[in-house]
Parts: sequence; structure tokens; C-alpha cells
Amino acid sequence: MNTHTEPALEPIRFDTKIAVLLRADLEPWQRLNVTSFLVSGLGTQVPEVIGEPYEDADGVPYLPMFRQPVLVFEATKETLTTAHTRALSRSLPRAIFTSDLFSTGNDRDNRAAVRSVPTADLDLVGLAVYGPRNAVDKVVKGARMHP
Repeated sequence: MNTHTEPALEPIRFDTKIAVLLRADLEPWQRLNVTSFLVSGLGTQVPEVIGEPYEDADGVPYLPMFRQPVLVFEATKETLTTAHTRALSRSLPRAIFTSDLFSTGNDRDNRAAVRSVPTADLDLVGLAVYGPRNAVDKVVKGARMHP
């Protein structure tokens, strides 16, 4: 009889947080679309958020994903604007999605739509932010967890 037991693994705790904040008046398809676009920005520019590649029992490889959960919140337009200001003031890595992007059909036009609007006038429908837990918590203050 084998009496050898593996040591218990400690739970993984993160001192960082990934949060997505969505405007509460979005349609369900828009919420999914905006969330997908927003988190893709974080993964490309903040490499430490990406874990190791996956592989199933047959050795088939899969792409790596975030190493930690993504928390999704919703808020009013005003709370989203305030959160954006807070993220900027804290210089946190962030991605935005504006209402104009629903009417464009490609990356070039998306970037041009954002570039044409001053920061204070952006009609934000989504914001993704990454950073220390307490800083991200302050950014999303006033929002509620997405139902």
C-alpha cells in the first residue's frame, strides 16, 4: 500500500485584478461583444496576465488564457465615465469601447472613431482595467457585479 501523499497545494491568490465595466443599458449581445474586445486588449499588452498553454490528456494543445478571473461589473454611463477618469489618474493599463464602435466594421475604422473624440467626450460603453487589487477596486467603485 502506498502511503505517500502529495502535499496540499496552497490556493493561488492574486494581488492584481482584471475588471470589465459595462454600461448597464447595453443589449445582451453588446455586453458579450464589448467584453470580448476589451479583454483582448489586456492580453496583448500586459503579458503577465496570461497563463501557460493548455493541453488535454491526448496531448492536443490549446491557447493560453488569463491566469486569473475576470470580474465583470455594470454601471450607469456616469459611473463608467468616473471609472475611466480614475483609471487614467492611476495610469492603469486599460482598454475602452465606445458606442461609435458598434457602427464600424473593422479595426482601422474603430481606431479612427476613438481618435476623433476628445477624452472627456468619449461615449463609453465599456472599460477593462488591470492593476493592483485596491487600485482596481477604487476604479470600479459605485459599479455592481454583472448579474
